[in-house]
Amino acid sequence: MAAESKRCWTLETARTILADVRELTAAAVKEVDALVARRDALADGDPGLPELEAKISAAISRWLRGMEALGLEVKGLWLVDFDNGSGYFCWKWPEERLEFFHGYEEGFQGRTRIQ
Repeated sequence: MAAESKRCWTLETARTILADVRELTAAAVKEVDALVARRDALADGDPGLPELEAKISAAISRWLRGMEALGLEVKGLWLVDFDNGSGYFCWKWPEERLEFFHGYEEGFQGRTRIQ
C-alpha cells in the first residue's frame, strides 16, 4: 500500500483557509456543547445517555474528518496542525488567527509565536 501523501502548507495558504477551519469548528463546538449540556442534565443510568454519547462522538468524528479532508492533522479536540515541511503551524479553538508554530518533536506545549 502506498504511503499517504501529506499536504505541505505555506503560512499564507494556511492563514487563507483558517476562516473555513474556524467556521467548521465553531459549528462543531456549538453542536457538541449543546449535546453535552443535554447529557449532563440527565441522571446517571438514564436510558438516553448512550444515544447522546453516540451523537457527541459522531459530531466530533464529522469535524475530524472535515479537518482531515482539508489536509490538516488533528492533534486533539478542536486542535489542528498545518504541516509546513519543517514543523507545524498550530491552531486551537477559539484562537482568532494562526499565530503559533512548533517543530515535529515539540508538540503543542512547545509551540512558539510566529514572528
